[in-house]
Amino acid sequence: MVDVWFPYGKTEVCLRVPARNFLGVIEPREKPGVPDARAEVERALKEPIGSKRLCEIAKSGQKVVVVVDDATRPVPSHVMVPPILDELNSAGVRDEDVTVIFGCGAHRAVTREEAVRLLGESVLNRVKVLSHDCRASDLVYVGTTRYGTKVYLNRVFAEADVKILTGDICFHYFAGYGGGRKSVLPGVAGEESIKANHAMFLHPNAKTGVLEGNPVHEDMVEASRMAKVDFILNVVVNMKGEVVRAFAGDVEKAFHEGVKLVDEMYRVPVDRRADIVVVSPGGYPADVDLYQAYKGVDSALEVVKRGGVIVLAAECSEGYGNQAFYDWMVKYKDFKAVEREIKRNFVLGGHKAYYLMRALQKAQIILVSAMPDYYAVNIFKLKTARTVNEALNQAFKVVGENAKVWAMPYGNYVLPEVKAGE
Repeated sequence: MVDVWFPYGKTEVCLRVPARNFLGVIEPREKPGVPDARAEVERALKEPIGSKRLCEIAKSGQKVVVVVDDATRPVPSHVMVPPILDELNSAGVRDEDVTVIFGCGAHRAVTREEAVRLLGESVLNRVKVLSHDCRASDLVYVGTTRYGTKVYLNRVFAEADVKILTGDICFHYFAGYGGGRKSVLPGVAGEESIKANHAMFLHPNAKTGVLEGNPVHEDMVEASRMAKVDFILNVVVNMKGEVVRAFAGDVEKAFHEGVKLVDEMYRVPVDRRADIVVVSPGGYPADVDLYQAYKGVDSALEVVKRGGVIVLAAECSEGYGNQAFYDWMVKYKDFKAVEREIKRNFVLGGHKAYYLMRALQKAQIILVSAMPDYYAVNIFKLKTARTVNEALNQAFKVVGENAKVWAMPYGNYVLPEVKAGE
């Protein structure tokens, strides 16, 4: 037997696979975190890529905005924002002229408790902080992209003299990668803009790890140009959430440097597909609900055979996580119906129903979670098991006892790629 540990919520679960069935563990090529994350951020700010230093861009008396990620992303904003504020102070910008905006996109506002965790008390005491509302009545129209997306932006952001984006660069399953331009669209954009952009996720190039010819990405880049972003500070983190490297400077050039490091760490070549893939999104917060945890399924689809089984070990302590996702799964009985509707009327959350239905056409999915069976089975069309080992036994019954098994403990983060010719 081979034992493999999977993150599950804030704990771990152990999978036992017979050695003769086991193909191995698909995991990132981890790099250690830097010994001092703040020093690494300061280094990046001093050595910007393709732009002047922030202290040379900002001037005394100017209004400055800093966009940070909301609570759904594991970004060390509390480490990144103070050095930005220090750099702005050195240019004569006063704290009272700085506003930090949580780039919530279409997500809910950040709570006070989350704000403390994300930024730290000292930042909250220094500057104004607000959550972006994509349905606000005072959004500012800045233009229409060549894809026809009307770009509406947060008013405080749009009217600032200096615009700074922060975040992490990682894989994203239809924008190609998170980070960089994504802090504008969807981060501080209006709901109409977000819907128009995300509706292009049906395009064959709108997928994980693809930028070239990806209309979702290209549309985001165009929106960030219209927004006149002055500077970005992005990090790439390892699986422990430690900063491996920081990238600062031009919104496009610094982002592309970060993308290279993500590829190096998280693009994993694999020599064959398996009958069974056991995947964890990577524990909390990646498995906080089914909506977030689905990304692990997306990675597993790359390496499971058609007709195979995906075992998803995701705690889902907050249930399914998105009402539109739930409503669409109830309303549309099959994949074709969801596909027709999403083309006609893109709805955030509905797109996740589309992905899940499409995944179920390729493989059976057995969910190991804290979610009541009623939802998992009746609404989301999944099979369930109480433990990963029970799920594995069920999977062997479906595809046969000689089935080969891949284990993916960090499914939301890795991109496995089967070598050509498989």
